[in-house]
Amino acid sequence: MGLWTLEHHGVVAVATFRRPPRNFMSFVALEELEALLGELTKRDDVSAVVVTGGTPGYFAAHADLDDLVRLGRGQPVEGDPLTWHRTLGLIESMPQPVIAAVNGQAWGGGCELALACTLRLASRSAHFSQPEVALGIIPGAGGTQRLPRLVGPGKAAAMVLTGRVLSAEAAFDLGLVEAVLPDDDFLAHVLEWLEPLATKPRSALVAAKRAMVEGLALPLEEGLRVEGRLFVECQTGEEALTLETAMLARYDMTPPDQPVALDPVPSD
Repeated sequence: MGLWTLEHHGVVAVATFRRPPRNFMSFVALEELEALLGELTKRDDVSAVVVTGGTPGYFAAHADLDDLVRLGRGQPVEGDPLTWHRTLGLIESMPQPVIAAVNGQAWGGGCELALACTLRLASRSAHFSQPEVALGIIPGAGGTQRLPRLVGPGKAAAMVLTGRVLSAEAAFDLGLVEAVLPDDDFLAHVLEWLEPLATKPRSALVAAKRAMVEGLALPLEEGLRVEGRLFVECQTGEEALTLETAMLARYDMTPPDQPVALDPVPSD
């Protein structure tokens, strides 16, 4: 995987994109990410996946404009243009939550890559934009669809129609990102932020992500049925029964006027 590297930090896999000098996201780069993520979907020992940039100042700057110009002129391009749809769809549908660790410029396709992820964490120096209208086009990898569903139609329209660049703090205020973390040792801060997620049972994480992703695409009543079915699948599993039984034991051991720890009491 020439443009992507993969590291494992416990149950968290970190995929890092390096295409200096600006981390333009080419069709080839997306194909590589698609293949990498496809392999991770088979890994029962991976509970979460982080996608981040490895070129200073860039998460993924935006789609490779050379690819787009050649495509618009009907010229041959390297890689499959449809990989944008497939890869971002895979990010949404794969079992594990996918976290965009945005550590620099995330415009256009870079922003759309982050939008497809389950969660978005930004470094203080990160910035976001959907600038396509300034180039005579529109977002073509989910910016007009995922963004309104995430932040609301009016706020999304303001971002898409103006092409305005948002700082990390402005993106947080908009609801585009879940947290803003320090630039220094950013990945370490990301992994620390994710620790409460990474320590949860993988089966529950997978079911919860599936319920939310599938449910949001359905009317409420149908979404509730999806949630109910997945709840029953989890509740009848041995892992949930063991954890719930241990929780009951902690209640029995704890006076009613004291809080009960959700996680198991550490052994001596």
